[in-house]
Amino acid sequence: MATNERAIEPEVQRDFSRSMSYGDYLGLDQLLTAQRPRSEPPQHDELLFIIQHQTSELWLKLMLHELRSARGLLTTDELAPALKRLARVKRIQEVLTEQWSVLATLTPSEYAEIRPFLATSSGFQSWQYRAVEFLLGNKNADMLTVFDHDPAARELLSGLLVEPSLYDEFLRYLSRHGYAVPADLVERDWSRSHTLDERMVAVYAQVYAAPADHWGVYETCEELVDLEDNMQLWRFRHLKVVERVIGHKRGSGGSSGVDFLRRALDLTFFPELYAVRGQIGG
Repeated sequence: MATNERAIEPEVQRDFSRSMSYGDYLGLDQLLTAQRPRSEPPQHDELLFIIQHQTSELWLKLMLHELRSARGLLTTDELAPALKRLARVKRIQEVLTEQWSVLATLTPSEYAEIRPFLATSSGFQSWQYRAVEFLLGNKNADMLTVFDHDPAARELLSGLLVEPSLYDEFLRYLSRHGYAVPADLVERDWSRSHTLDERMVAVYAQVYAAPADHWGVYETCEELVDLEDNMQLWRFRHLKVVERVIGHKRGSGGSSGVDFLRRALDLTFFPELYAVRGQIGG
């Protein structure tokens, strides 16, 4: 007699009284009880808001893991595995950007029911997002004061502030491999964001004029451009979701909201890699 069920194979593990289960390995008891809605009376959509941001923080944790590894690999001239790390980061960025589509299902009326319970909390206070920005080169010492209440987060960000960014380490890699990177870019005050340097535009122009002669460097340049494009897409998608849900109201953390987010679109991590495009092809 036909049946619409799949029998469990005899070899499938069933008894976990003395062995590790899937839930044990992933710590699901802790993970799935970390969602604690605060609305009273309970609002259906608060769980969406919490999970959206918690999952984003998990992906940011992995981004930090990969970016720090990529930066470390550049310091030891291991370009190929560094590029593998960056390829993974790009996929994480795509997931983070697509996640905004889920939050965009939250209507202004639905968000208004849960916003009072956010109090002064805001995504602006995500130390992991700030760490990603610092690692990519968008340094801002003023941001540290936002984390005075969290000594561990402030200490981590203080360290990243004064360390070379991923891009700084790429410039140092280029210098070690014979490219004409100015000495004042190889050793500088790492707490300051890198700004456009026309001397580096000239270096990249040589790379793009003969890609086959500089393939590893050429590929890395394009990977970095991909990273920046993805960050800008994430920022833009964030802006549009906020605009869709709250319009031009002030943000819960005190920022001007949409206008504040729009100014982030003017920030760039790797300015020379965009400037060089105007010199390619005559």
